[in-house]
Amino acid sequence: MRFCVVLLLVCVGLVWGAPAVGWTAEGPAAAVDELGGVREELTMVPMRDGVKLAVALYFPKGDGPWPVLMEQRYAGARDLGSRKAFAELARGGYVVALANFRGSQTSEGVWQGYRALGWGELKDGYDLVEWLAKQSWSTGKVGTFGSSQAGFAQNFLAVTRPPHLAAQYMIDTGLSLYHEGYRIGGTTRPERFKGMDAVCRVGAHNRALLEEWLQHPTYDDYWKAEDCSLHFDKMNVPCVSIGSWFDFMNVGSIDSYIGRKGRGDVLSRPNQSLVIGPWLHGRFKETNVTNEMTFPENAKFPMTRHMLAWFDHHLKGKPRAEILEPEVRYYVMGALGEPGALGNEWRTATDWPVPAKLTPLYLQAEGRLGAEAPVADSSATTFKADPLHPAEIPTRAFPGGIDARKFEAQAEVRTFTTEVLEQPVEWTGKVTAELFVTSDCPDTDFIVRVTDVYPDGRSMLLIDYVRRARYREGYEKEVFLKPGEVAPVTFDVGWISQIFAKGHRIRVTVASTGAPFYEPNPNTGEPFTLDFPTNARVATNSVRHERAHASRLLVPVKSGE
Repeated sequence: MRFCVVLLLVCVGLVWGAPAVGWTAEGPAAAVDELGGVREELTMVPMRDGVKLAVALYFPKGDGPWPVLMEQRYAGARDLGSRKAFAELARGGYVVALANFRGSQTSEGVWQGYRALGWGELKDGYDLVEWLAKQSWSTGKVGTFGSSQAGFAQNFLAVTRPPHLAAQYMIDTGLSLYHEGYRIGGTTRPERFKGMDAVCRVGAHNRALLEEWLQHPTYDDYWKAEDCSLHFDKMNVPCVSIGSWFDFMNVGSIDSYIGRKGRGDVLSRPNQSLVIGPWLHGRFKETNVTNEMTFPENAKFPMTRHMLAWFDHHLKGKPRAEILEPEVRYYVMGALGEPGALGNEWRTATDWPVPAKLTPLYLQAEGRLGAEAPVADSSATTFKADPLHPAEIPTRAFPGGIDARKFEAQAEVRTFTTEVLEQPVEWTGKVTAELFVTSDCPDTDFIVRVTDVYPDGRSMLLIDYVRRARYREGYEKEVFLKPGEVAPVTFDVGWISQIFAKGHRIRVTVASTGAPFYEPNPNTGEPFTLDFPTNARVATNSVRHERAHASRLLVPVKSGE
């Protein structure tokens, strides 16, 4: 159990950065008695270009050989608690290998994020797998595991098809560094990624990388070289994808499953599994607490046991355990603390997404939200986007499962709310926003959130997302707004499985700022810079809700049949 805590806490480095706690090949290893009989060895493994990566190895008792479980990440894990946790996994009968990306911690080479992991000139993941497979203590079967940064790394690795890679286990993962990493909805996040200096062996390498990113504002060949979704046909190994409802990267976890299942190598398609639960990104999955929401005990998922059963089957040849069935399972959320409320249960499926009816839900005048399309000839809701005095979302992590009323009450935030529900309504699938907007600036952002409003007034955040207006016609080009001209802005808000209870209301919130969670747009339309510009503008934005421009959400309503 401690292993899952460590595994899912270190992953937050993808978003926020992590302390540079590394090691050298000559550095001290833990004593055998500190790790419960597991032997630790620190080594430097050579890549094809001669650069050596720092790797910590954990060996179980006995003479072996053993299959190997590898995690690639840039975050450090040299504290004793982390080392004990990986030793616990090793006691399951595996050599556990923890490798740091090149240029991170004490790994040699120039930091370049994920670019050296995949299918380019350098193939660090491939080289690590093949080195591990050829050691005398190895059976030649290698599996990979890990979340967030280590999930991304596994998708990169799968494309390169190392001969000895046998299975993968990805948690809160991603596919495209443009869409799910540096650019979220086309926004830039320089302040967040400046923190990655701390994980680099040479901090200046990170600043150089950030400047390089800024030279590629659109989704061009540079970014395609870091987009695993273009190469599903090369992925050929069994894989579990674990997703979390309260995670902006849930799209990566689900799309990884869908892509591998539908477009993967023919040998891998029957061996894909998906689990989605009511958790946060990078958090312990054997929990039923998500920020301010406490789900029933059944929300806890025995991930350590599930993962070991997966690897025991694919790396050791053991029979497929019952815990690995079925192929798809997802947690349907519902009202909490209300007797008789529907939901808060696990369901199973043979594939994803499950059938649902896309149903429009229209933004209407005076903050109303409903199934009826607006009939007025002219109607809009207006708000400002002031990048120097933005509305506040005071967190760097997705604030799902938190009462959103403090954000909703701010001056430049607008809410649209249904009448009290007379019957429960289930949404299971992807929610899409179709907005019609105007602005007096050439560029600005639009944030859409969905909350479950309880009878006592709490507005519990379920999903949200953002779209930078210059990318409203796709990420391959920049198209700027014209003052006063109505423009459509369509984007996915997120995946969801939620039963809104009778007596509750559904709320959609729209705004253009929410800092520091969303770093503000200068609204000028000029090229992005590493430091915030001094000529930022205040934008006056409107969302239209009229006959010709009916802003709405398309929501996946699932029948009770």
